Amino acid sequence: MLDSDRVFAGSVPENYDHYMVPLIFEPYAADLAQRVAALSPVAVLEIAAGTGVVTRALAPLLLSNARYVVTDLNQPMLDYAASRQPPNSRITWRQADAMKLPFEDASFDVICCQFGAMFFPDRPSAYREAKRVLKPEGYFLFSVWDCIEENVFADDVTNTLAQMFPDDPPRFLARTPHGYHDPVLIRGDLAKAGFSRVAIETKAEQSHASSPRIPAVAYCQGTLLRDEIQTRDAGKLGTATDRAEAAIASKHGSGKVSAKIQAHVISAAA
Repeated sequence: MLDSDRVFAGSVPENYDHYMVPLIFEPYAADLAQRVAALSPVAVLEIAAGTGVVTRALAPLLLSNARYVVTDLNQPMLDYAASRQPPNSRITWRQADAMKLPFEDASFDVICCQFGAMFFPDRPSAYREAKRVLKPEGYFLFSVWDCIEENVFADDVTNTLAQMFPDDPPRFLARTPHGYHDPVLIRGDLAKAGFSRVAIETKAEQSHASSPRIPAVAYCQGTLLRDEIQTRDAGKLGTATDRAEAAIASKHGSGKVSAKIQAHVISAAA
């Protein structure tokens, strides 16, 4: 992972929430929210909340006396998430780095994180921080994407851009969002941090869009792939998006499109 893979700013938060969230994140957010709520926690920490898709799903399910702290490394993403959330006195918004959480030991019953662990520069260290702020017998619930080949639209876009920039293909999607998918490695990293009773469930869903244009714009302009394209040629973002759209249309049709997405959902006990 590159340092630039962690900076979500500019127009990315809005495009990310408008395109990426309904395309791939919403079904997993609903699932993670149900898993957290089933534990009846009274103190919840969300790490790497992004634009708040899990927050919007989980907040209505929590107990009336629950305390919910929502964090992200990137203030623009957190600001956007807060702007989308209905008023809720139980929620506290706070910029925070998963590598150095600004909370006391044993502060939370549950920590959740949807598709954020892939961005941690040192995952065992981040997991140790999570364990530190969890209460005894607390739970860490998080999800990561499976390999890019199991996430079809992402793979389609990556392959298209490799043809467009053969000498220096943009590899953000394969390198970071889909770069941490080995269950053996995940279990090992959690064990290094002192977690036990680790359960990993591989969960497939379908990504749906009203046209091939939606996933093309979502990946090319709603993720940090946008920066990789513009770094290679500042004037080629539109062309890259058009080519991704054409590739998806040729494979999946020109009307409504759908394709497989797949992720690992992990539960670990403190």
